[in-house]
Amino acid sequence: MAEAIPPMDETDARRDRKSWSARSIGSRWQHRFFYALIRLAGRRAAHVMVVFVALYYVLFCPSVRDRARPYLSRRFPGRNALLRLWDRFRITVEIGRVLVDRAALGILGPGQLTVRHSHREDLLERVREGRGAILLTAHAGCWQFAMESLRMLETPVSLLLHREEGDVDLHIFEHRGDAGAFRIIDPAGPLGGALEMLHVLKQGEVLCIMGDRAMGGDRSTVEVDFLGGRVRIPVTPYQLASATGAPVVVIFPYTSGPGNYSLQVAKVIRVPEDLGRAPEAYRPYAEAFIRELEGFVEGRPYQFFNFFDMWNQEPMR
Repeated sequence: MAEAIPPMDETDARRDRKSWSARSIGSRWQHRFFYALIRLAGRRAAHVMVVFVALYYVLFCPSVRDRARPYLSRRFPGRNALLRLWDRFRITVEIGRVLVDRAALGILGPGQLTVRHSHREDLLERVREGRGAILLTAHAGCWQFAMESLRMLETPVSLLLHREEGDVDLHIFEHRGDAGAFRIIDPAGPLGGALEMLHVLKQGEVLCIMGDRAMGGDRSTVEVDFLGGRVRIPVTPYQLASATGAPVVVIFPYTSGPGNYSLQVAKVIRVPEDLGRAPEAYRPYAEAFIRELEGFVEGRPYQFFNFFDMWNQEPMR
C-alpha cells in the first residue's frame, strides 16, 4: 500500500522550504510582549493592541502589508486603493486576533473561549468506521482550535506539520507544556512522512492535513481553478484515502463571534480504492475540496490566511 503514495522529491522539498517561510513576522520580544500582556491584562487587552500593530504594519511595512495581496486581489477584484488598504487592514487584524486567542488558550486555559461543532455526530461516525479518518482543512480560521476540539473524539490525532527553524511563535500545546497531546508528522522527513501517515490510518486513527498548499514538487499536485485562476494543490490526502479506505472529512474552523470559534464539517469526500499513483486520477476530489474552500472564503473573506501566492507559485517576499 505504501507504494500508492509517491514520495516527495527531496530536492523539490528543500527548494520549496528555502524559498518560502511560514515563520511568524514578529520578533521574539514582540511575541513575549503579547504573551505578558495576555497574562497581565487578558485576551481583550491584547485584541486592542492588535489593532494598533495591524495599523502600523499596513501603513509603514509594505513587505508585511503585501503578503495578503495575491489572495485579496482575487477575492476582491476591482477595488480602489482605499478599499484595498482596508481589506489588508481587516485581514491583518483578523489573523492577529486569532494568534492572540491561540496564545490565550494555551496561557489562560479554555475558560474564555468556546469551540462549537456543526455535524459533530457525523464526524464521530466517520471515525467509528474504523478505517481511520483524514481531516482536511486549510489556512482558514484557527486550525489549532480545531485540533483542541478533536479531543472529544477519544482517538489519537496526528498532524502533518512542518515547524520552521527559528520560529518563535508558540503553539497552544507548547504554552501548556503538553507537546505530546498530538503526534506531529514532519512532511520534511523521510518520504514526506508517507509511511507514518499510512500507519496512522491503518491503526484507525485520525490524520489532519492542510489541503491548500503542498510542500513537495509538482508530481504530488494537480491544477485546479480557485478564485478565477489556476493553482496547484496537493493530492496526498486523496492518495492516502484511496490506499486505506479512510474518508476525507473537510473541516473549516472559524471565528463565529467574540470568544467563540466554530468547527464546520463542510463535506465528506469518498475516494475509490486503488486509484494508483497518477495525480490526475485525484483531480475530481481535489476540485471537490477547493469548491468547499471557495464557499468558505465567499462567506468569510477575512479568515483565509494562506499568504503564499498560490496563483504564481512564487512566494511573496
